[in-house]
Amino acid sequence: MPPSREEPRGLLDALLTHRHDTLAGAVAAVGPLLAAPIVAAAEVVGPPDRDLVIELDTSGDAPAAAGWRPCRYQLDCTAAELDDILAFTAPAPLVVYALVDDGALAETARALTAAGHIPGLPTGHAPDAVADFLAVLAHADTGYVARATTADDVIALLAATVAALAGFDIRGALAAPEIAHLRQLVPEAVAALREILLAVEVPDTDAVARDLADSGLITR
Repeated sequence: MPPSREEPRGLLDALLTHRHDTLAGAVAAVGPLLAAPIVAAAEVVGPPDRDLVIELDTSGDAPAAAGWRPCRYQLDCTAAELDDILAFTAPAPLVVYALVDDGALAETARALTAAGHIPGLPTGHAPDAVADFLAVLAHADTGYVARATTADDVIALLAATVAALAGFDIRGALAAPEIAHLRQLVPEAVAALREILLAVEVPDTDAVARDLADSGLITR
């Protein structure tokens, strides 16, 4: 289970998550680097044995689960669906991956935070667009989640988020993240970083965790 707000997280504690096809697979996914797993709403019947992120479809409503709430909901939406999502109130924090072009990414993030939603950062955006997105999130209180493919992507997000919080060169941190600097962050800086970068969804948590260990950010 992810650390509580009263228990500060380390740099990589409960950072990585993954989408699971079944509730059983999600419940079985445990490890110190793993955040709450993601599972489709249709797969959840009754209160599960652990925190989950419930993936919604924009065509349906958030399920009213008796006796529990997921730690977050998440969904993907198109630019045409965004106005409806901004007006939507979910019974738990809502992550929104808005499928917009580079030029609209930062402004969409600003609109989502104003609505109280958590912006999701999809893969595939240009570095300038990602930097502008992170500049918005550094001054918001919602935090953000992201999707990444490799450990290098995760490291770049960590470094760029640190740069955004410190007012440094975000684009430079994305292009050339300094692992030594990340390893030397004081606990207060780590806590500030992890209040902003809530989780990173990757296709293979085991492979990314191994590569993060090889990078020197964590020990085996």
